[in-house]
Amino acid sequence: MSKTLNRPIRILVAKVGLDGHDRGAKVIATSLRDAGMEVIYTGLRQTPEMVVNTALQEDVDAIGVSILSGAHMTVFPKIVEFMKQKKLTNVLLTGGGIIPESDMEKLKEIGVGELFAPGTTMVTIVDYIRGWANENRNF
Repeated sequence: MSKTLNRPIRILVAKVGLDGHDRGAKVIATSLRDAGMEVIYTGLRQTPEMVVNTALQEDVDAIGVSILSGAHMTVFPKIVEFMKQKKLTNVLLTGGGIIPESDMEKLKEIGVGELFAPGTTMVTIVDYIRGWANENRNF
């Protein structure tokens, strides 16, 4: 018997740093909402600490970071660090944007979940988040 949550998945969609291109994040947020998830969108120019604090306050199952600025090797490790400090070890950190595959592998090694490149289907993203939440947040 597979595990499933008895409530909607709560996900925080964040834009970190000076990256001002948020159309993709808004499309993702809308698609996740349409898939039945509760979405909290932070808006632009968040710091890693702000993202983690919001995730904690909103009791989210997952954090999705959209990044197009090339700062992914700085932003994701800082978010992971703050998540550990705040004991958010049972929250998925995922995201997407312009991230080279070699960097994706390095980020996964430090605890980041799947990262999605442009062109990834929404079904793939929704299925991944749903699957992770059902396996790890069934309480």
